[in-house]
Amino acid sequence: MSDVDYTLIPVKSKPLRKYRKGSKYDPILDAFILGEANLVQVSIVDKDANYLRIQLNKRIEDRSLGNIKVSVINNVVYLEKS
Repeated sequence: MSDVDYTLIPVKSKPLRKYRKGSKYDPILDAFILGEANLVQVSIVDKDANYLRIQLNKRIEDRSLGNIKVSVINNVVYLEKS
């Protein structure tokens, strides 16, 4: 058998996972929040509507923006203030 050089270090607990602090979808939500419209249509070039809905919902949940709803109708994404 070959010898392997290694080190074992005792720890009290595993570190918490680090997440990104922002997203490329945050400016969309920020613009909607600051805007006066209660219902807007959102589109991004080369992004599927359902994919965009999932990403926006993740950001809404992470940022605790429960007053914003995302829906997809006929492959078009809509943001709505409730």
